[in-house]
Amino acid sequence: MKLVERDVPPRTAWALEQAGVAPLLARLLAARGVREAGELDDSLQQLLPPSGPHGLKGLAEAASLLADAIQHGERLVIVADYDCDGATACAVMLRGLRLLGAEPAQLGYVVPDRAIHGYGLTPTIVDLALEQQPRLLVTVDNGIASLAGVAHARALGLKVLVTDHHLPALVNGVAVVPEADAIVNPNQPDCCFPSKSLAGVGVAFYVLMALRAELRARGAFAQQVPRLDGLLDLVALGTVADVVKLDANNRRLVAQGLRRMRAGRAQPGVMALFGAAKRDASKAQGFDLGFALGPRINAAGRLADMTLGIECLTTDDPERALQLATQLDTINRERRDIEAGMREMAEARLDALVEALSGALPPAVALFDADFHEGVVGIVAARIKDRVHRPTFVFARGADGQLKGSGRSIPGFHLRDALDLVAKREPALLAKFGGHAMAAGATLALDDVSRFALAFARVAEEWLTEQDLTRMLRHDGALPADFATPETARLLDGQVWGQGFEPPVFCDRFELISQRLVGEKHLKLRMRHGAKLVDGIWFNHVDMLPERATLAYRLQLDEWQGQQRVQYVIEAAQA
Repeated sequence: MKLVERDVPPRTAWALEQAGVAPLLARLLAARGVREAGELDDSLQQLLPPSGPHGLKGLAEAASLLADAIQHGERLVIVADYDCDGATACAVMLRGLRLLGAEPAQLGYVVPDRAIHGYGLTPTIVDLALEQQPRLLVTVDNGIASLAGVAHARALGLKVLVTDHHLPALVNGVAVVPEADAIVNPNQPDCCFPSKSLAGVGVAFYVLMALRAELRARGAFAQQVPRLDGLLDLVALGTVADVVKLDANNRRLVAQGLRRMRAGRAQPGVMALFGAAKRDASKAQGFDLGFALGPRINAAGRLADMTLGIECLTTDDPERALQLATQLDTINRERRDIEAGMREMAEARLDALVEALSGALPPAVALFDADFHEGVVGIVAARIKDRVHRPTFVFARGADGQLKGSGRSIPGFHLRDALDLVAKREPALLAKFGGHAMAAGATLALDDVSRFALAFARVAEEWLTEQDLTRMLRHDGALPADFATPETARLLDGQVWGQGFEPPVFCDRFELISQRLVGEKHLKLRMRHGAKLVDGIWFNHVDMLPERATLAYRLQLDEWQGQQRVQYVIEAAQA
């Protein structure tokens, strides 16, 4: 791994300091593209407006569709996705529609089974939803590429509202959207909304804001206009779990949701998930959402039925929420066991591939084994990608006999565009594909995985340079030992960090005083930082370090027997 220090625009850092931002924080924020202190205002008033010249395309039509359905007593069925973003988006839409006047009997939802139905609004899912006798189908976190499904629904006389954030389908290299009654998606053609990084749950929240405005204009609220900020804990959870870029708008949504969690005002299901994960909601951080709550929701879609996750997020009964959260925790433990075994198999496959290539690592990796589990291909692809720093696809056999693959990418390699080029060069190879820059999915025939691996690697060889294939860790330079305090850790924890707005990583020279393994797989360190002796830990790392080393690390606030101290969490090392 190559350690690269971030550039800090000195004038910007100085301007932030003059506006009252702490000097250390000003340097960190300036290095991440924050230009002025106003960008740090996370109040709801600073959210990008839903409508206007830079609003979301299709929002007015969507609001009108939903308002008509509510006022005419029409039945609506939400078509969700089987990941955390889809589950939270479904919960936000169901809760929000009830808040805005829909009767519970008007509302239903359906969520595909990953192994049976596949992704999105397929004709099969339309037929399944039809059993609930809807007049209007509302997709959340899917639908923009569902050309056949939308056409099937419209042919059956249903109205269709698509809310999504993924990229449209490509037909002969041209983006094509389905012929729905309304589409809200910041990434559809000709949408001028500045934040292209909204998660599916964020799009759903914006649709509800527009619906509220439409109903208010129609005089629907005789007394008090309903508040929607009570849904922001769900918006924060789905946004962080979907690993979308945390631009200023997304950071505001997440900050507002975290604030509700810390105040104990989150949905019963969210609070129950904190309990099941043994996390303290009063100290909620983005890390908790991405690595504790999100995986427990996702586990339902991977191994069981995402209905469990949606029910957990929509119930108002704390006891029922706790039962469901406990069940999700059990499923997540099973997921971890399956993932661990499958990861070992995938690494063995990778080692065999490298050996067959005389020790060379291809520029892109595609792996398949008959024993791989379809529900965890995405997680394992991410783990392999992290290990070798190569675009990676992992395939498993689906219930229909075809191979279902999930891919993860590295910076500089747009995964969905790469699949589009593979499809052009190898007609009929991909039964279907979709996704975005860093994650995508593909389906192909059982005998075609080798053909895909060659075509995929060929695109990577053409697009990626040696520098692209070198793993880099961007860090924030040295931190004086006197600054490594609980107060500094709390200052940093007060910000929203995540994808595209990475948490601070510092880099210094250390003298290693002692090293030992804990839990058989974590390296516990005692180190000299300047004149101070400090504790460090390197998770999932077992190799001992030299006596002197350059370490990249995060500050973590550790509490033991009522005392707070700082622990250094190691991310990388160089001799």
